[in-house]
Amino acid sequence: MIELPIADAAPAATAVPRLSLAELTELSAEVRALAAERGAVILAHNYQLPEIQAVADIIGDSLFLSQEAERVPQPVIAFCGVHFMAETASVLSPEKTVLIPDVDAGCSLADSITAEQLAGWQAKHPGAITVMYVNTTAEVKALTDYCCTSGNAVAVVEHIIREHGPDVEILFGPDMFLGSYVAKQTGHPGLRVWDGECHVHAGIRPSDIERVRRDHPGADFLIHPECGCSTSVMEYVASGDVDTEGVHMLSTGGMLDYAQQQEAAGGERKTAIVATEVGMLHGLRQASPGTEFIPANEQAACTYMKMITLPKLRDALRDMTGVVNVPVDIAEKARIPIERMVSIGRDAGIPLVGE
Repeated sequence: MIELPIADAAPAATAVPRLSLAELTELSAEVRALAAERGAVILAHNYQLPEIQAVADIIGDSLFLSQEAERVPQPVIAFCGVHFMAETASVLSPEKTVLIPDVDAGCSLADSITAEQLAGWQAKHPGAITVMYVNTTAEVKALTDYCCTSGNAVAVVEHIIREHGPDVEILFGPDMFLGSYVAKQTGHPGLRVWDGECHVHAGIRPSDIERVRRDHPGADFLIHPECGCSTSVMEYVASGDVDTEGVHMLSTGGMLDYAQQQEAAGGERKTAIVATEVGMLHGLRQASPGTEFIPANEQAACTYMKMITLPKLRDALRDMTGVVNVPVDIAEKARIPIERMVSIGRDAGIPLVGE
């Protein structure tokens, strides 16, 4: 039986049509029946609406989901996320049919650098090694030497420095906040950072952190490295204003690990301030009911993620629409930097967690 979460509804700012419990129940059953009929697996990103997560077979970050798409036996992948994520799944599973319920579900971060812009940047820095976040289009990945996630970006850059020497020039993009974090962690003077951002994470500002700090003294911080507040939190730690042990720079997968560890540890109820897209709160609260998770900014909702709804998912499965096709030549080139990233993590024993 599908358990339909009602309490964690999407913020009003996302303008998602409200469905009654009866409608949710009927649509959810229809979606599951269609998935079985089509031989489809439903993948849902951590930022998806609760009712989408409730019908999903697998929930996680984009890279994990793409790897699961490659692993599972089903020939059809219904990817509930934004377009570049479905593209990555198609790159890793070219023999499968990948559907996205809304082809217009884009990403401001992925859109912040095009293949043409990257090629122009590379032309100005001949010989540089290019590292691109997985939150990019297949065309951008095809021009990239290494991909990275927010969870392994530092490790990827450190690997490149070891392999190519301390004078290596590295082009890192597209997220400037993640790039700034990597630059501080590695101290590499040759790291060039693209001026891109996720509009949702960039909107979580230092003033938000100041406010929630006052309201919840002693709370832990779960900070996504894409956030506009990430630098200020690091400064709090450096100045001693915040306990180092209570600050966690984490990908969405890392945040779920934190929640599971808190639940397993039991003991005194903890409070954690979460600086990422608010859809993440649903999964965290499911993983650790004994922890109070407070959003750093209640309006940090991605309208693109919330474009994926149960009616659209039903229609995609029923009509087999929203098929994602990546040209073979692009897919073959885009796969290389992803595999290099995976190899680095495997050799170093680093868990592969995504954005």
